[in-house]
Amino acid sequence: MKRHIHIQEAALDSAAPLAWLHDQGLSGAIVQFSGHVRDEDGRVEALHLEHYPGMTERLLGTIVDHSLSKWPLNGAWVVHRVGTMTRGDEIVQVAVSAEHRQAAFEACSYIMDILKTRAPFWKKELIGGHWHWVEARERDALAASSWLADGPEHEPR
Repeated sequence: MKRHIHIQEAALDSAAPLAWLHDQGLSGAIVQFSGHVRDEDGRVEALHLEHYPGMTERLLGTIVDHSLSKWPLNGAWVVHRVGTMTRGDEIVQVAVSAEHRQAAFEACSYIMDILKTRAPFWKKELIGGHWHWVEARERDALAASSWLADGPEHEPR
């Protein structure tokens, strides 16, 4: 399986994952998720993400490798931005290719759910001219835990 994992400050190219995963018909499905900075009812002026260089990329690689143990994938693309972004900016891209669509849908969802709760990113929002750290959301933990029914010893770390 080919894989592309990258952290960057520059804006993301929305077409890049599909072009990179295109494999001349080997895969019958490519599923892509694109996450963006939410408006949050007009309160959020900007979003700032920090990460732990080296460790973040390794953990994203582990998450992708774990997805391969669950689904027969042909390729995986995970690119995440760090730095300061504004409403509507693309933050993260997760895309996978597989022979069949079900594996691609499930693997893409799995990678995003686990990335959201396990990858060492720290987020703060600019609201009313002041930066506020964002706490982890319970709904994200619940989404991730639904994939880890085989026990915590199988969690990507």
